[in-house]
Amino acid sequence: MTLLSVYSILVFLLLGCANVRVQAEQQCRLIAQNALAALDPSSTNAIGLPNGNSTSTHGSSATPTSTGATSAPSATVTSFNYGKDIIRGVNLGGWFVLEPWITPSLFNDTGNDAIIDEFTLGLILDKAEALKLLTNHWQTWITEQDFIDIKAAGLTHVRMQIGYWSIPITSADTNYTTDVDPYIPGAWPYLLQALNWAKQHDIHVILDLHGAPGSQNGYDNSGERGDPTWGMNATDVPRTLDIIKFMSEKIGGMIDVLELINEPVMYRDSQQQLLTQYYQQGYQLVRNTTGQDLQVMIGDAFLGVQSWTNFLTQPSAQGVFMDFHEYQVFNYPQLQLDFNGHINYSCQVLDQLRSYSQSNIFTIIGEWSVATTDCALWLNGRGIGARWDGTWQPNQQVFGNCTGLTGNMSEFSNDYKTFLRKYWEVQADIGEAIQGWVYWAWKVENADDWSYQRGLQGGWIPQGPTSRMYPNQCSG
Repeated sequence: MTLLSVYSILVFLLLGCANVRVQAEQQCRLIAQNALAALDPSSTNAIGLPNGNSTSTHGSSATPTSTGATSAPSATVTSFNYGKDIIRGVNLGGWFVLEPWITPSLFNDTGNDAIIDEFTLGLILDKAEALKLLTNHWQTWITEQDFIDIKAAGLTHVRMQIGYWSIPITSADTNYTTDVDPYIPGAWPYLLQALNWAKQHDIHVILDLHGAPGSQNGYDNSGERGDPTWGMNATDVPRTLDIIKFMSEKIGGMIDVLELINEPVMYRDSQQQLLTQYYQQGYQLVRNTTGQDLQVMIGDAFLGVQSWTNFLTQPSAQGVFMDFHEYQVFNYPQLQLDFNGHINYSCQVLDQLRSYSQSNIFTIIGEWSVATTDCALWLNGRGIGARWDGTWQPNQQVFGNCTGLTGNMSEFSNDYKTFLRKYWEVQADIGEAIQGWVYWAWKVENADDWSYQRGLQGGWIPQGPTSRMYPNQCSG
C-alpha cells in the first residue's frame, strides 16, 4: 500500500464518521462527548484532515471493517460516569506502537537483528518495505472481531497507544518541525477506524501518547530504545503540546480520555518540574479545546503517586485521572517474591492507591498483568535476556528456568493457573477499590501470561470481570 492510498483511507474515514516497566536505568521492558460539527468535504486539506478548528464527526455513516466490508455503527455509546463507574478495560498494546516482545515475528521478518524498535525499523529498512510490513500489521494485529470479543468479555474500555510520528500534524498546526524521519507514518487512518469500531461496539476509549519526540523514557515502547532526550531541548515539549492540541481538536469528540504522555522517566528534579508544567499546560489545552467533556490522564513518572499530592485537584482542575502502572517483574526484590508474596504486595498497592485517590484525583491502574517473571521473549528489549534465568546480565541472582512460566499455556501447570487466577483477581480488586483498571495486554504472540485473550481461554481470567473465585484476599 502506498502512502497515497493510506491517506485515501484517512479521507474516507474522516468523511465517514500500544513498561518499565519498573526500572528506570534499563529497558524493561464514539461518540462525540462534545458538540461535533459535520465535516464539510471542502474543508479538508491535502491529506484529508479538517482545517482550522473543525472537529470530526463520529459514527454517522458506515465504516470499513477488517475485511473491507462496511457496517453501520450503533447510534450511541452507553454513557459512563467517570469517577463513579468503574473502568474495566484492556490495552491494545503493540498495535500502533511496536514492541518487539509483543510481536516478535514482525521483527524476525525483517531479517535484521539491529532492528530493535520502531525507530530502527524506519532507519534501517527500505521505506517501501517498512510501510508494507507496518500496513499489514495495522490491518491484522487488531481487527473488528477483537472489539466484539472485548465487549463480550464484559469490558468497558480499551486503552490505545499512538506515537507522535503517526499524528498527521502540519506546519499550519505548529511552529516546530513536523519531520518524523526515520519513523514511518501511516497508522492514523487505522486509529480512526478503530475509534469507529469502539463506537459501534459500545466501548469507551482511552488514547495515550505512547511515544514523544526524542523518547520520554528510552524504552522501545516509546518508539526508540536508548537515551531519552524528551525535555532536554527547547522544542520537544512545546512540539508535544501542539500534538496534544491537534489530537484534542481532531479526535477529541471520538475518545473519552486523553493521556498526555505514557511512562515519562524523570531522572532529575528539574525534569519533574518540566513534567509538572507540561501536565498543567496539556490539561489546559484539552480544556480549551474540548471543554469539560474529555477526561485527562497523567502518569506518576515512576515517582510514586504521593509525589503528585494536591496536583490538578478539584476545584482548580476537573476530570483528571492518575495512571499508575503495576508490574512486579522488573527488579530482583520483586522477582524474589513467592506466590503469596505477590498477593501481599498487591494488597499494599491497593491501600496506597485507595488512600491517594480518596484525597487527590481519580486513579486507575492503567497497566498490569499476571506475569511473575520477566521471561517473555524480549520483554526487556530485543536481544536482551531475562533476570529470572540469568540471561539478562552475568553474575546476578538466578531464580530458575522459564519453562512453564510463560509462552504457551499448554505448558502451564494447574497449580500455576490457579495462582494466576488468584493474582488476576487481587490486582483487579486494586482497580475496583479506586476508579478502575486496564490490563496489559489484549494480545501477545508468545507470552500467554501477558494476554487477556489467552487468559480468558485458559480460565485464569473470568468471563465476567467482576466474577470472583477468591474474594477478599486483602481483608485477612
